[in-house]
Amino acid sequence: MNLTDINQIKALLGRHGFRFSKSMGQNFLIESWVPHDISEAAGLDEHTGVLEIGPGIGPLTQQLALRAGKVAAIELDRDLLPILAETMADHPNVEIVPGDAMKLDLPALCGEKFAGLERVKACANLPYNITTPVITRLLESGLFSGITVMIQREVVKRICAAPGDSDCGAFSLFCQYYAECEYLFEVPPECFIPAPKVTSAVIRLTPRTAPPVDADPDALFAVIRAAYAQRRKTLLNALSAAYGSRFSKEELRQFIFDSGLSENVRGERLNLTDFAILAKFLHN
Repeated sequence: MNLTDINQIKALLGRHGFRFSKSMGQNFLIESWVPHDISEAAGLDEHTGVLEIGPGIGPLTQQLALRAGKVAAIELDRDLLPILAETMADHPNVEIVPGDAMKLDLPALCGEKFAGLERVKACANLPYNITTPVITRLLESGLFSGITVMIQREVVKRICAAPGDSDCGAFSLFCQYYAECEYLFEVPPECFIPAPKVTSAVIRLTPRTAPPVDADPDALFAVIRAAYAQRRKTLLNALSAAYGSRFSKEELRQFIFDSGLSENVRGERLNLTDFAILAKFLHN
């Protein structure tokens, strides 16, 4: 079955009485090159297990199954389960896992589904409304050697943005701390049914084997969040708002100076190394 052919999709959904759910952000692919290119970008082989989140009717799942040793696809919408049972019937290396990717025990799930495989990767066409929490969970889990996802283009731009760019934010630095981030390609709205109002893009996150800076992650991200909470203010004023109950403004000014920074710099100009130095002063 061609799971990107619009006529076959309509017939499939009609047989099962399926209706799209706006709350779940469901948009199904109707261009075959998209799942093909995403699965190719994931860099899979027979020794790799793939965790997919939100398979829909399975066009990406189908392509992943052709390349990977095992695919475990987590699907929240129970109305899609009988459809996936039909579309994945010819792929014995695919297992559909009913549930919520934000609630399932990912280490236990990966340990059970991918036992004996050399590596595990994540790949998905993620609904826009769960992009940030899912990527956060995948990166923090430390389970995956690669994460390739299609999400809203503006979010990909933010993740890949360099310090000082208007798109850069706390989530950008979070992702860049945990992984090498690559903006791969764009997917226009007309590649989906129903067509979303925004352009999508595919990003590949390659988790780092070691942190890029020497800092306690909790302390590091506390300082980053403080700086970006008031990104248009100077770093001194932003830190005063967050740490004013612990340090005087003069102490904070001295910390900034000792970090090799100007008190008039804005936090959005700092890179991970700058924040790591500041974190040691503020959290020791």
